[in-house]
Amino acid sequence: MSATGIEIPARAAAWKLPSRGRVGMLCLILAESAIFAIFIAAYIFYIGKSLSGPTPRQILTVPIVTSVGLWLSSFTIHWAVSALAKGKTALFAALWFITLALGAFFIAGTAREWRHLIFDEGFTIQTNLFGTTYYALVGLHASHVIIGLLALTVVMIFALFGKVKPEHHERCEILSLYWHFVDVVWVVVFIVVYGLS
Repeated sequence: MSATGIEIPARAAAWKLPSRGRVGMLCLILAESAIFAIFIAAYIFYIGKSLSGPTPRQILTVPIVTSVGLWLSSFTIHWAVSALAKGKTALFAALWFITLALGAFFIAGTAREWRHLIFDEGFTIQTNLFGTTYYALVGLHASHVIIGLLALTVVMIFALFGKVKPEHHERCEILSLYWHFVDVVWVVVFIVVYGLS
């Protein structure tokens, strides 16, 4: 019973505030989702409205291998955080490194695709409306992957020096939420850019 004479159920008394890091990351993801929604809507709205070629079907190749690599990285980062929670720091570091490598592989594939489009096909952001929306949407996603890779690299450096301990698993889990977000966004972007076009 409380000082006011009202009985508080044990379950309600045990409730605690969610971590600030988790709330902050979820707010960031919500804001970033709105930005991606705008870019995706613009891409869909302008599909087929370019007055000149090329069209997506004429020059885009579907990046299956790099996409699968990025999607697999969601599993490796999840397993890494689980390993850290169980005190398996060496396994954590190995899985974290694999996640980092898969993300870097994805960015290298995007860079290779863009190099081909720009230098071999002469397709730039100024070519037509499709070029503008394609580079804006895929570039927005690539920039988010790069930011994620930078954050993963910082954690990897700490892990290599033995500074990442089981008590840090919640922080790593919060960072993994961002990485999962980047992976889920790529599912949508992939379908819109390479499926609908």
